[in-house]
Amino acid sequence: MEILLNKRKETIDKDEITLAELIEYKKFTFKLLVTKVNGQLVKKNVRSESIIRDGDEVDVLHMISGG
Repeated sequence: MEILLNKRKETIDKDEITLAELIEYKKFTFKLLVTKVNGQLVKKNVRSESIIRDGDEVDVLHMISGG
């Protein structure tokens, strides 16, 4: 399947994948992540239930705080 991940085309060798699996697959390891699928915010506790399919647009953003 092809998706847009952070505005870049990505090809993934599956028909569908959960958001949690995608985060692990792409090795996003930062603790504070904001995730969206097709413009809709996906909370951390439902990432394993959020299914990504061909053509979906996914944003995984690192939240950084500073002082």
